[in-house]
Amino acid sequence: MPSTELLLQIGSALAVGLLVGVERGWNLRGAQEGMRVAGVRTFSLLGLAAGLAGLLAALQYQIVSGAIVIGAAAVIAIGYALAARVDGRPDATSAIAAIVTLALGFLGGSGEPALAVAGGAVVTLILALRAELHNFVSALDAEDVKAFARYAVIALAVFPFLPEGRYGPYDAWEPQILWLVVVIVTGFSFLGYVANRIFGAKRGTIATAVIGGAYSSTAVTQSFSQRLGAGHGSGAENAGIALATAVMFIRVIVLVALIATPLLVPFVVVLSPAVLVAFAVSYWLYRKSEHSSGPAPPGNPIALLPAFGFVAFVAVAAVAARWAQESFGEQGIAVLLFLMGTMDVDASIITAGGLEPGTISAQLAALAIAGTIMANMSVKLGVTITYGRAAARQAAWALGASMVALAASLLIGYLRI
Repeated sequence: MPSTELLLQIGSALAVGLLVGVERGWNLRGAQEGMRVAGVRTFSLLGLAAGLAGLLAALQYQIVSGAIVIGAAAVIAIGYALAARVDGRPDATSAIAAIVTLALGFLGGSGEPALAVAGGAVVTLILALRAELHNFVSALDAEDVKAFARYAVIALAVFPFLPEGRYGPYDAWEPQILWLVVVIVTGFSFLGYVANRIFGAKRGTIATAVIGGAYSSTAVTQSFSQRLGAGHGSGAENAGIALATAVMFIRVIVLVALIATPLLVPFVVVLSPAVLVAFAVSYWLYRKSEHSSGPAPPGNPIALLPAFGFVAFVAVAAVAARWAQESFGEQGIAVLLFLMGTMDVDASIITAGGLEPGTISAQLAALAIAGTIMANMSVKLGVTITYGRAAARQAAWALGASMVALAASLLIGYLRI
């Protein structure tokens, strides 16, 4: 009597064929009689044959297994070739789906039933989403494809080939960790860009602030301020500037949670008053302003050269942090974190996350990073006043209120150390 495991292997192969066959049969239900090469029955039998071939291969009957696979593949190729010659429109999707079904069925029969069924479900989903995928691709432009390709290189083409371990001066560099940081930081940018492409058609000021604030609140501030200063704003831009900063606070908190987890609690404690003030003022300004169309968020922020520049900056900062630790202790590291953060808050967070536990107290590191946010907000306040002039007065007051709350929190935190 066959074992349950063998029945599961064969059953998974049959299930794969059935899943794909139902989708293909429904999709080709309108085809002329005799023109459909394979439907639910054929795909089910194909999966079953592949499962038997996989089982025979596992039982060391490789010749018989190979003959079954080659024979099934030949029948598929001949059938679809003849159909293409008669119809004049080759159905490459169904032919490839049959080959994938053959491969997944073989995988299930050879001892990986769960993986085979999971693969069959994914293939069925891809086939069923034909219209949605075609519409999505039709909506893309050249910049979208470039953005996707750039992030694919950053996230998938580099990381797997980086070595493990520590290298460089003071053993400060962990290549995989350094590049993982780049993947995370540029991931924020990519998500913001995708969100802008999905929702940006409305170009609503508040939507722009939320989307753009997730990856460049400074750029959003400059864009809105210029619009106000040129007399093209309606007042909602003031709320947008305040909201972009509030979203930036949330983004930084998430980044700390992912990269510098030990600092999360003290950092949230320091930043919470400013976050609450920023969102409260944003809501108040939004309620009193008119709804309007705003400028789009900054364009595609993903570029390979800046990504390499960023990781180089972080690598140098890691060495500097180790040097500061040996030369000046935790006070020197805190000053270094602050100085780096005035140039790039993300780099400051990443450097803090790469330090050995106990190198610097979590409270002091949190204060240093929060101080860099204060410096960043000072820059945005200057941009708002310079470009927006009198029309951006409300946004300037909103930024000032958040800065006061953050300054008070920084002072209290420093006195408690």
